[in-house]
Formats: sequence, C-alpha cells, structure tokens
Amino acid sequence: MRPQAAAMKALLNEPALQVVPGCGDGLGARLVEEAGFRIGFASGSSISAMRLAMPDMDLLTFPEMRDAVEAMIAAAPKVLWLADGDTGYGNAIAVRKTIRSYAQAGAAAVLIEDKQWPRQLGNKGAKLVVDREEARLRCWAAVEAAREEGVLLLARTDARASRGFEEALARLKDFVAEGADIFFLDSPGSEEEMRASVEACQGKPAIAVTNPAGKHFKPADDDLARIGIKMVIYPQEILAATVLAVRQALAGLKGGPQGAMASAAELATAIRSGDYLALDDRLARGG
Repeated sequence: MRPQAAAMKALLNEPALQVVPGCGDGLGARLVEEAGFRIGFASGSSISAMRLAMPDMDLLTFPEMRDAVEAMIAAAPKVLWLADGDTGYGNAIAVRKTIRSYAQAGAAAVLIEDKQWPRQLGNKGAKLVVDREEARLRCWAAVEAAREEGVLLLARTDARASRGFEEALARLKDFVAEGADIFFLDSPGSEEEMRASVEACQGKPAIAVTNPAGKHFKPADDDLARIGIKMVIYPQEILAATVLAVRQALAGLKGGPQGAMASAAELATAIRSGDYLALDDRLARGG
C-alpha cells in the first residue's frame, strides 16, 4: 500500500470524525493544506465549476479531471487526497485506467460510483444508476485496480434517490463483499437509514457528504460522529466562498462597496512566493 493510502486508512481508524473540504484547483488545495486539514477531496462538482463554470453533469472529460487532480496534489502534497473518479468514465477497463492514473498522480484514495454514464438527458439532472449487477462488477474491477496500485477505494451508490433505500443498501453490501475500503450511501433520508448504512459496512469506514443544496438527511458533525460516520465531506464550501468573494471584488471595482481582500503579504504566502524566490536565488548561484 502506498504511504498516503496507509496514512488515510490510519486516520479513518481513529475515533475522531475527519472533516474534509472539497476543492477544484491548485490554489484551493494550497489553502486547504495551509489551514491544516489532513484529508482533501478533489471534488468533481468544484472542478467543473472552476474550470468550466458549468454544473456537475458529466461535462468534464477524464483528462480534464486528471489534470486538475494532479495540480491539486502538486500544490498541496502534505494533504491526503481523495480523488473523484465518478463512474470511471466508461467500462470496467476505463475504471481501471482511472484508478491507476489517479494513483500515479499521488491520490491516497479514489471514489467510484454506480451512476449511469453518460448521463441520460431529460431527467432534470436525476442521478440514475446502472443495474445492480453492473454496479457490482464495476466495483470488483475498481477494487482489483486499487489493490494493484496500492490505494484505497471509496465505493459510492446513488441508488437511494431513484431506486429506494433497500436497493441502495443491497448495493452497499455488495461493495463490502467485493472488498472496497470506504463506503458512501448518497442521500439517506433519515438517521435510521444512515445508521443502517454504517452497520452494513461491517466495521469499515462510512462517510457522509454535506452539501447545502442537498435535500437529504444532513445532521451536524457531532451527530455524524455519534451515528458512526468516520468522514464528512464538504464539497462546495470553498467554491461558494470563492463566488461570493469574487463578486464582491468585482462590485468594488465598479464603484460599489469593497469586500474584504487579502493583503499583499497574505497573497504572497498563499502562492508561496518566498519559497520560489529562495529557489530562484539558489539555482542562480548554482547551489
């Protein structure tokens, strides 16, 4: 197992709930590291927003995703990164390629889910999933690739919204049987459903995602820890803060009230100007 994967596994075995910010670019990743977070999520929804100004509706290609993930890992190498592998971008062979690429970029874990790909049109953005057997086989291929590459696999099911809780729970149990490492049942409707999903993981870590736009059960962090969740992801906090701050800055440039701004020193720290100027000086002197 790669060192970063072993470190993430050890963190998820600790009693404390791991709070994980999601981000979509190198600067966000750098600030996640600066703030002292141990785990970060390379969020597909945030990457889609930051790169394309578009919603997370399967509009990013895999090369675009991998490029963004690689940039985040390079900008914040001390963070243990969970990479959003989405559906794997194709068949089981494509799933394996996705996991290998993210592992080689330095990810500690990769998320693979059971949604349909490409997304069917005309369903108002609904999270439609593949049939259960195809989902199981996708997970099996993902587990095999993750073992070969020495990273962790987070297996996610989105079946709750379109096929009901019992179907989603059955898929989660399939993923446990196939040997995935971390599990996520999307959109639980109640504490009872979340507790049942944790129990289905048979002692392996279950996660939650807290998204302000979500309509599912979203307890506070303390309640998540009490239920048995080991990690909670906030995929769009940095994105939402960025949109607000940029709008305020632009409004100020047009004569409106000026929003809060980082000082020149704070900006230099965020982009590590001092480190690079020191490197520039050392290389210019030949050592």
